[in-house]
Amino acid sequence: MKIIDISQKLHNEIPVWPGDTPFQFQLGWKMEDSGSVNVGQVRMSTHTGTHIDAPFHFEEDGKRVADLPLERFIGTALVVDVSGLGSIGRSDLEHLDLSGATKLLLKTGAWTDRRAFPPEIPHLREDIAPYLVSSGIDLIGVEVPSVDPLDSKELPAHHALQYHNIQILEGIVLDHVNIGTYQLIALPLSLVEGDGCPVRAVLIEK
Repeated sequence: MKIIDISQKLHNEIPVWPGDTPFQFQLGWKMEDSGSVNVGQVRMSTHTGTHIDAPFHFEEDGKRVADLPLERFIGTALVVDVSGLGSIGRSDLEHLDLSGATKLLLKTGAWTDRRAFPPEIPHLREDIAPYLVSSGIDLIGVEVPSVDPLDSKELPAHHALQYHNIQILEGIVLDHVNIGTYQLIALPLSLVEGDGCPVRAVLIEK
């Protein structure tokens, strides 16, 4: 069994959505002061790095993170290559065999410099959602910070995916992952009021 980490590393220079809370880790207690332990403090947005979106992120009455079923974040995942596309919809996936998978991870190679927030990203078109659910997919993962265009206020892909009960995983790292089938584990913390949550996303290759 091989475990492949597909998460971004969290550090004080990690790029975040422009205007969002910068990530900060520091020691609140140091061994030299406490006499026994180091204890860290973390300040960050719930959408830092590799993270999931809860429906409350874009719907006032949407479910929070702690309300989401954990099985959504564990299961058979298919990694596919859709690089070079400005947007991704049904017509870009119809040639693929999605049978046997419940999670779909899109490898685009679009975020080439992870030291900086990307100026533009490939986004999902609304027609992808009904196609995914008809194919048995209940989670989609993207390598970029959003499933919608960066300047979108309507968030059509977010809403379409939620309408079809498909979970959103954003900011994964697939540069070092071959296309194929894996087991995905990407569990969020049980944030009772959370609109999103960073995850440690891994693929298990058997």
